[in-house]
This record gives sequence, structure tokens and C-alpha cells, in this order.
Amino acid sequence: MKRKIIIGTRGSKLALIYAQKAKNKIIQNTNFKDEDIEIIKILTKGDQIKDIRLSEVGGKGLFSKNIEKELLDKNIDIAVHALKDMPAIETHGLKTNIFLKRNDPREILITKNKRKLNELKLKAIIGTSSYRREFQIKKIRKDFICKLIRGNVDTRIQKLKDGLYDAIVLSYAGVKSLDMEDKVSEIFSAEKIIPSAGQGIIALQCRDNDNEIISLLDKINDKETSLRACAERNVLKVLEGDCETAIGVHATIKKDNIILEAELFSLDGSQRFYEKKSSKIYDAKKLGEEVGRILKKKSNGSYKK
Repeated sequence: MKRKIIIGTRGSKLALIYAQKAKNKIIQNTNFKDEDIEIIKILTKGDQIKDIRLSEVGGKGLFSKNIEKELLDKNIDIAVHALKDMPAIETHGLKTNIFLKRNDPREILITKNKRKLNELKLKAIIGTSSYRREFQIKKIRKDFICKLIRGNVDTRIQKLKDGLYDAIVLSYAGVKSLDMEDKVSEIFSAEKIIPSAGQGIIALQCRDNDNEIISLLDKINDKETSLRACAERNVLKVLEGDCETAIGVHATIKKDNIILEAELFSLDGSQRFYEKKSSKIYDAKKLGEEVGRILKKKSNGSYKK
């Protein structure tokens, strides 16, 4: 390949760290050098709209649509995304099946004085932008008041310091990547708070007919992460979930088995539907579909408008 490779990403500090990880991985596993690969920042609607829920203005695609357009228009060769921010249904003409080794998928709590969740005052205000997290937190303690919070990690921590919230819930992967682990008050197990599908996974996307880039990306794909991502995202595909779908999905691999755990909440959070199943790893795709179908049947459509 003689041309320079252009990687497109969101412009946040965390997104640029993820793009640099992807670039480093390509350099480590191919003949490409640093000067052969350029990272460019792309402004997304999700970054511009900071004070309302994404579901009210178009959903998860707000973080990926502008980047995907640049890919389809051939202005970039590779798009780097946080998988959890991507819609479950693939955009026509694009391919998203390359993943870097998964970062820690767990959720964490940050409070001003390092208090744990069960030590917070009555009716404490918890900052989150996710219905899933809100319903999961209220399942632990009903008195909590969940209040919308948007913005990057630094912004959210500042809002906490300013006294607008008593605690905020974030993904551990982002906090770790930003070297902010000292801020963490509590780490929740993936069983206590089941993460979002694909949480902690960096996804690399390209055009589905760009054989040179496909061949290049194949060299850096993490196989175990791919299996976990496939199982988790297939649950979403079956449910045809969107930004308002309150669902946690988490897959783990033990030897040649994959274990998939998922919980789905009704629209108002009053009902919880849970399923846990396992299969051989080569059946990861089918396992995700099966768990999706079971949850769809159990919930009887109560998770959708």
C-alpha cells in the first residue's frame, strides 16, 4: 500500500487516546511507520449537544454518523469508535468487525469524599446519562435521585466538584485510559452492575470494499474480544434496541466456552428481565441471538415505546 492511512475519530481527549492505540497497534503489527498514519479529528453531533439526552435528538448514531460519512466519502480510511456508542445495526457500505483487546468493562463510582454507594446520604443525587445505569442504581437503592449528566470525563468530574451531584457513575475503561484511577471511589463487579454491550471495546471501522485496509486490520484484531463483542451486540440486534433501551449485556470467555449475561428493563424501569446462558465460543453469534429472543419474549415489548 503506497498511500498514507488516515484515521478519523472524535476530538475528545479519550477518543484521541483510543485512536492513538489503534495507530500504535498497526505500527507494531505491520511495516507502517508513524509518519505513514495520520489521525484527524471529526466533530460529531453528540459532542455538540451537551445538555439533553441523546435519545431525544437521534440516539447513539450522533457519535458515529459524521465519522461514518467521512469514511463513505473516502476522506478517511479507518474510523475509531467506542463500540458502546455505536448503533447495533451496521451502516450500509461499512464494516465493523475489528476490535482491539478489551479494556476493563466494569462501571465505577466517583464521589467527592471517596464514599461508596451504600454510604451516600438519603436521596443522594447520582449523575448519569444512561437509563440503564439509572435503573440499575435504583435497583440497589430506591431512594437515589438520578439526574442527567453529559460531557466528557473531566467535565463530569468538575460538575461533581461544583456540588451539582453527590456521585457520578462512569465506565472504568475511560477513567483508566485518562489516568484518573485515583478519583475512583468504588468499582462495581460486572455482575452487580451489568455494563453496556461493547463497553471497554475500541472498534475499528472501514469501507466494506477496501480490501487493502481490511487485510491490514485483520492483523490487529483481538479474537477473544471479537467473540465477546459479537455475542453482546447480537442481543441488541434482536431487540432492535436504541438509546432509550435500558439493557446491560456482558460476555466472558472461559476456555472454549462463552458465558453471556443480560438484563433488560421496561421503559419506566419498574420491571427487570434477566437471562444468563453459555455455549461453545464458535456459537457466540447464535448465543447472542438466543438471549435476545428470550429477553424479547419475557419483556413482551415493555422496553420499547
